[in-house]
Amino acid sequence: MFERYKYIFNIALEAVFLNKFRSMLTALGIIFGVAAVIAMMAIGKGAQKEILDQMKLVGVNNIIISAKQQNAKTIEKKASSGSDNNNTTKSESNQTDRYSPGLTLTDAQTIKQYIASVDRVSPEVIFESEIFKDGRKSTIKITGMTPDFFKVFNLELSEGQMFNDEQLIQGKSVCIIGSSLKSRFFPKEDPIDKEIKCGHLWLKVIGILRSRELGSSTINDLGISDYNNSIYTPVQTLLRRYKDRSLITNASLQEGADNEDQGDEQGMRPAGGSRSMNQVDKIVVQVKESEMIKPTQAILKKMMLRRHGGVEDFEISVPELLLKTQQRTKEIFNFVLAAIASISLLIGGIGIMNIMLASVMERVKEIGIRQAIGARKKDIVLQFLSEATFLSLTGGFIGIILGIIISKLIMQLTDITTIISPLSILVSFGVSVSVGIIFGYMPAKRASEHDPVASLRYE
Repeated sequence: MFERYKYIFNIALEAVFLNKFRSMLTALGIIFGVAAVIAMMAIGKGAQKEILDQMKLVGVNNIIISAKQQNAKTIEKKASSGSDNNNTTKSESNQTDRYSPGLTLTDAQTIKQYIASVDRVSPEVIFESEIFKDGRKSTIKITGMTPDFFKVFNLELSEGQMFNDEQLIQGKSVCIIGSSLKSRFFPKEDPIDKEIKCGHLWLKVIGILRSRELGSSTINDLGISDYNNSIYTPVQTLLRRYKDRSLITNASLQEGADNEDQGDEQGMRPAGGSRSMNQVDKIVVQVKESEMIKPTQAILKKMMLRRHGGVEDFEISVPELLLKTQQRTKEIFNFVLAAIASISLLIGGIGIMNIMLASVMERVKEIGIRQAIGARKKDIVLQFLSEATFLSLTGGFIGIILGIIISKLIMQLTDITTIISPLSILVSFGVSVSVGIIFGYMPAKRASEHDPVASLRYE
């Protein structure tokens, strides 16, 4: 029995190799179909990984409350508009009369205390400052924060330790630096317990953040800090030893208006060049469950409006929801691409069927001779089915290699991340073999149904 099947398979292989050019054309549809499916699924997996990485960067279940930036001239004008508002409307006058302290640490404490769905709250005060060390100088962002900041954004220390309670409460002159700053300012020494001058103040380094790969486009798109190139200090340190913007006087307003584009005497400038009078720049609220993000967002807006006297001087955004929407859009797009690529496999199957039907018509006499010397119907079916399956298998293997090469080239020549998954290879290869068997069966069955006598007389 085995010898019989081996003989049939050898006849099928001989027929394939006798018509190399036709066999190659037959397999092209399968080759490009499999390659397209693998490449498209690799692009889809890469896009999904990028979205997940971005979610880690902005934190999971985070809601960001940021201060609406206003320059000092605008604030001074509002503060002095009480004596010169005869030409304003009633609504404008009412809006002017309202007072809001802006974003404060008290806002963050209240959110943490009264909203049950909130897990962590991280207030941030951000300045730009010049740092100095052994003749080297650089302009970086210095962020005043609490330990929750590192948990909210999934940041870890590679060396050193976190701020302790004494350093946080008393606002000690300590800091944690990013990995890039360590390489630049401490290339040949351990920075732990060393000091670095930030603005007018020397800060003692107690920890170093673990490096995190960030592209410039990712930083700009998500509006996040470059964690590797920043300094972090307790929020009380920044407010007490540098500047607390909630302590505003008429003199400071006038000074801010006259020197809007200049840094203060301590070498500190508001991040982004704005002259915000908020005590903190933003408050990041981490919600316990994803399902509670939207309800918590609504509660936060009502609470903040009430605390700010009805003045909406803040913005609330949910980066994760935006990223999930983007992910869903990409998933739909990738599904469409995969569906289009799969059509190539279908077309390849139809190509196999057409070529095999033509082959049956060309080999009618051969079929008749084989039947005359004792070949059964199932032997004829098996012969032509073997030819179709062999073409599908060969096309599938070549398609896998081509798909992997295309995926690698896409990643090398563009900024698109591609991830080749074993599942995509198995699915595309399995489909290619199935297509060969399904579309090869009809010509094989037709060949077996030829009348032996009529086949021998066929010219």
